[in-house]
Amino acid sequence: MRESTWTKRTAKRTPKRTAQSTARPDTTTRSTARRLTTAGTLLALLVALLGVGGPGFVPEARAATLTEVTGFGTNPGDLRMFRYVPDGLPAGRPLVVAMHGCTQSAAAYDSETGWTKWADQWGFALLLPQQQSGNNLNSCFNWFESGDIARDAGEALSIKQMTDRMKTDQGSDPARVYATGLSAGAAMTNVMLAAYPDVFAAGAPVAGLPYACATSVITAYSCMSPGTNLSPSAWADKVRAVYPGYGGPWPAVSVWQGTTDTTVVPANLTETVEQWTAVHGTDATPDATDTVASYPHAVYRDGAGRDVVETYSLTGMAHGQPVDPGTGAEQCGTAGAYILDVGLCASYRIGLFWDLDGAGSPGPDPEPGSGSAVLPSLAADDGYVKASTTGAGQAVGTLEGSLGVAVGRGTDGLNNRALFSFDTSSVPDGARVTRAFVTVTRASGAGDPWAAGNRLLVDIRTGCFGATCATAADDWSAPASTAGAAEIGAFTSGTKSSTAFTTVNPTGITQTRLRLASAPAATAYVFLRSGAGATLTVEWE
Repeated sequence: MRESTWTKRTAKRTPKRTAQSTARPDTTTRSTARRLTTAGTLLALLVALLGVGGPGFVPEARAATLTEVTGFGTNPGDLRMFRYVPDGLPAGRPLVVAMHGCTQSAAAYDSETGWTKWADQWGFALLLPQQQSGNNLNSCFNWFESGDIARDAGEALSIKQMTDRMKTDQGSDPARVYATGLSAGAAMTNVMLAAYPDVFAAGAPVAGLPYACATSVITAYSCMSPGTNLSPSAWADKVRAVYPGYGGPWPAVSVWQGTTDTTVVPANLTETVEQWTAVHGTDATPDATDTVASYPHAVYRDGAGRDVVETYSLTGMAHGQPVDPGTGAEQCGTAGAYILDVGLCASYRIGLFWDLDGAGSPGPDPEPGSGSAVLPSLAADDGYVKASTTGAGQAVGTLEGSLGVAVGRGTDGLNNRALFSFDTSSVPDGARVTRAFVTVTRASGAGDPWAAGNRLLVDIRTGCFGATCATAADDWSAPASTAGAAEIGAFTSGTKSSTAFTTVNPTGITQTRLRLASAPAATAYVFLRSGAGATLTVEWE
């Protein structure tokens, strides 16, 4: 399970170079693959240094309940599929996808980590993908191979196809599908969240790495230790690039890491937090901190106040999955190789973060017609209007096509207000909007528009502010249906969501006008992207 034994796939697909940088593919037998492993100078050195167990470590399987499934799609990643489904599980229950670490298997990651206990107790289906030694000599998921981490390709697509099969067979709730994993499985968890944010509501990497940290074996080693330090926006760009045009919602992420892990060093927790907080448009400063079982726990919230990222820093824990063996209400697991008894059950806490603890007793049926939509802005109508500090001389800005939509005071001394239009006619007639929020993407800027306590406010108009929906000079001072309905907090890169509001037009266009509460005394502005870069999320019942 040590990540330093990750090697490239050598069979059943296009031959690639091995960790020894040779061009000889292994197209023979599993025993030959093992001889290649022994012969690999670099790999042998790493194994000797790190004391990695061989690929034969497989705990006793729960044959009566853990079953293999075949025929789940084209399976381009050549993976195996196992599932654990509690007896009598009804349709409409959640689905958890749990991915093992190196040298492990599905049978080594079901009950040992506690996931089968919670599946029985809380009522959800459990999918356990399994790597094959023909793909990776130490049965690690190939989180560092570009062909396996893209949307609709390789191992990522195989796992997606397994997930689809489970949803079909079990009638799983498509809005409650989650991914977790240890080590290489944790890195693959981040792959699934990035490549399929429309499939997974949340995830929990345990001792993992940020998405797209590496695209080769050599860079994988450096990602694991000493780690790769990128800016939050650079990390977030890697996520956005895998599914271009997707505007959210993004999965919530629970990140777990041992402080004495020398295989996947603790710096990877920091980088993973920076990646996902930036994707969610918030900063990497925790909004709440406490301790759980004496371990530091932090929570990061978005502009709407939702918990989008949390972290557990396991003081003194090495490389592995935290468990707390016993029969108590919060206990789980069986200690073993890389399954570490630290007095805290990770799967229990992750289940709480995902609200799985209420899944055992189904609640009332949702209200008829309840739903949500994420709507991109209508770029043709978006724009910005500028005026003097007194509001005189209103005129449409001219840099939208090249730089974006401006908010704040420009270098010309004029102040800018941004207009975004959304077609909200998809909200059903008669539905009650329970929450809506705008998410914007920063393109560039200068100064700090939020300095001295300034606020970026969102006015809402059910219809169009001016005489037409296209941005025009009269949009500067046109009355709003709800003035200051929401607020967007400070951010310096990536995306940011507003606080929530409910003023939405279900029969046509809803327009938003972004303005600063006070005119800055000096240059301070941001340019925001329109189209897919600005979205309106609407939830209703």
